[in-house]
Amino acid sequence: MSVAAEFQNLSKVKGGKRPYKDNKAGHLFLLPWTIGLFAITIGPMAMSLYLSFTDYNLLQAPEWIGFDNIVRMFSDDRLHNSLVVTMTYVLVGVPLQLIVALFIALILDRGMRGLAFYRSVFYLPSMLGSSVAIAVLWKQLFGTTGLVNQVLAMFGIEGMGWISNPDTALSTLILLHIWTFGSPMVIFLAGLRQIPHMYYEAASIDGATKVRQFFSITLPLLSPIIFFNLVLQIIGAFQNFTQAFIVSNGTGGPADSTMFFTLYLYQQGFKNFDMGYASAMAWLLVLIVGAFTAINFIASKYWVFYDD
Repeated sequence: MSVAAEFQNLSKVKGGKRPYKDNKAGHLFLLPWTIGLFAITIGPMAMSLYLSFTDYNLLQAPEWIGFDNIVRMFSDDRLHNSLVVTMTYVLVGVPLQLIVALFIALILDRGMRGLAFYRSVFYLPSMLGSSVAIAVLWKQLFGTTGLVNQVLAMFGIEGMGWISNPDTALSTLILLHIWTFGSPMVIFLAGLRQIPHMYYEAASIDGATKVRQFFSITLPLLSPIIFFNLVLQIIGAFQNFTQAFIVSNGTGGPADSTMFFTLYLYQQGFKNFDMGYASAMAWLLVLIVGAFTAINFIASKYWVFYDD
C-alpha cells in the first residue's frame, strides 16, 4: 500500500485515530504490567493506608481507631530518635558520597588506560553495598579485633569497638554508604563526557585556571546530573535497612545509635506485631521522602542549569 493510500485510510477515521481493535495487541502486552501495578503496588498501598488507621496485630481482624496511631507518633521518643539518626545519615552520607563519586569520575574522565576495568571495579561496591554479606564484613572490619584496629595497632594506636560505641557506630554506616559511590560515579562520568571540550579550550585561552574551569564550566553544565543523583540517593538513603539491621543484630544499638527509621518500622511491624502503627510510620516515611523530593525540585531552579 502506498503512503498516499495509507494517509487516505487514516483520514477516514474520526480524529485521525485508528479503531480500538487495532490497539488490542498493545493492550494485551500491557496487561501483565497493569495487573502487577494494581496487585503489587496500588493494592498494597491502599491496604497500608487503611491499616494505618487501625489496631492490627496480624492475628486478629483490624480494629478502626482513627487517628490514634498518628497521635501516638508525637509521644514516641524512639521514633523521634530514629528520625534524628536517619536524617543524620542522609544529610551527611549523601553529600559526601556524591563528592567522592564526582571526584573519582573526574579522575576517570582524564582518559586513563584501562578505563573500562576501573569503571567496573569502582561500580562494584554499589552492587554489593546493600547486601547482607558486605554488612557482615563491615561489622567484622570495625569490630574490636577487626582489621581497622589491627592496622591502627601497627602504628601504636589503640583501637576501639567502632560498632559497639554509640559515638562511632553511625559513622561506620555512613562510611559504608559513602563507599557505595559507584552508581552516581558512572552517571557523573557519562555527564562529563557530554561537556564540549571547546569550552575548556576557550577558558584556557582566557587564562582560567583548572579550579576556575571546574566551578565555572564543569559544575554548571553538570548540575542536571548532580540534581538527578541527589534526588535518587536521598530517596535510597531513607530506605536503607540491611546495613543497620546486620550491624546492630536487629536492635538498632548500641543505645539506639543505629536505629534507622526503617529498622524501627520493622520492629514495630514484625517484632511487636503492631502492623497498624507500622503502616502509619510507613506513610510518614512516604511524606518525608516526598517533602525532600519536592524541596529539591523547588530549589533546583536556583542552581540547576539547562541548555534551554
